[in-house]
Amino acid sequence: MSEWLTREEALERLKVRAQTLYAYVSRGRIGVRPDRLDPRRSQYRADDIAALATRRARGRSPQAIAKSAIAWGEPAISTSISTVEHGRLIYSGKDAAVLSATATLEETAKLLWASGAAVSFALPGSNDSPETGRAAAFARLAALAAEGRASLGRNPASLQEDGAGAIGSLALALGARPGSGTVHERLAQGWSVDAAGADLIRRALVLLADHELNASTFAARVAASTGSPIAACLLAGLVTLSGPRHGGAAEALMGLVEDAQRLGADAAIGRWLGHDRPLPGFGHALYPEGDPRTQALLFGIDVDSGLVRLRDAVFAETGMRPNVDFALAALTRRLHLPADAPFRLFALGRSIGWTAHAVEQITSSGLIRPRARYEGPLQELA
Repeated sequence: MSEWLTREEALERLKVRAQTLYAYVSRGRIGVRPDRLDPRRSQYRADDIAALATRRARGRSPQAIAKSAIAWGEPAISTSISTVEHGRLIYSGKDAAVLSATATLEETAKLLWASGAAVSFALPGSNDSPETGRAAAFARLAALAAEGRASLGRNPASLQEDGAGAIGSLALALGARPGSGTVHERLAQGWSVDAAGADLIRRALVLLADHELNASTFAARVAASTGSPIAACLLAGLVTLSGPRHGGAAEALMGLVEDAQRLGADAAIGRWLGHDRPLPGFGHALYPEGDPRTQALLFGIDVDSGLVRLRDAVFAETGMRPNVDFALAALTRRLHLPADAPFRLFALGRSIGWTAHAVEQITSSGLIRPRARYEGPLQELA
């Protein structure tokens, strides 16, 4: 029978940070299961850890190190904006889950942007287009990017001003009602949500504001490294977010829920896994003990029975816990929001982080231009 280790024992044997352990788990290199004495914690297969420790002791080539850094590997870019440490999401030294209990998106932007002044997002009294949603968001950011000023050589305050203007326009495109007030209040009015629901929207936006060097944030930083306008950096982030492996996961979860209601939870899970499809809304490489954003957002939400049955069945079958996409789906169903509300919330909240990272990249770093390892045919030289 295999030996199973606690998180602390696994970290000690591998001599790695928690993020690296979670990356190994996400890539299937270390088996994981719920602790039978405490299901809130995980245990890790000792045999897998021993094999990895042996390979690490032999050393790795520079090529292997570079390749692993791209996929949940060791940190590759320095930042003071956010990190994941010991299962917690940290915004500039503050626990994001704790912050979400009271902070607005504007206050979160002030923190992540290290702004000396209060941050506000202008929501003009009229909207250029009555259409809202994903297409409107792409169109609006593309228009701003086309006419925006290049970012190189400008100071952070000027860049942040551009970011605030672009985020205000993005909020309108995603459904916020024009007028004064905080972004979450205007978005709640646009969706005809009451004050209690508006507070849940506020909490979601804060929890989604940043998440270290995720795919969309990396795309925004790459654009920023070339000197692109801030709106173009946000557009790069938005384009990347639109993929089903990123901001589209909550919408994919809706499909899984529908399958579970039609076929039964166990049959739906088996069908998805049988087609080699990852279960959207469950598991996260950085949070094997559970996504703290999920608990923070679900606090105060009456999760419907369909999602509860699916959550319990997934945990029984795989040991995976719900992530923030599950929480966004629960919020959407609870408040009867538009079907694409998870994407809209994700895009609007994360635009704060995209701006923070873009400004940090512009003011402190150079061009992001990694090298590729060519494995194709070579033409013989004369």
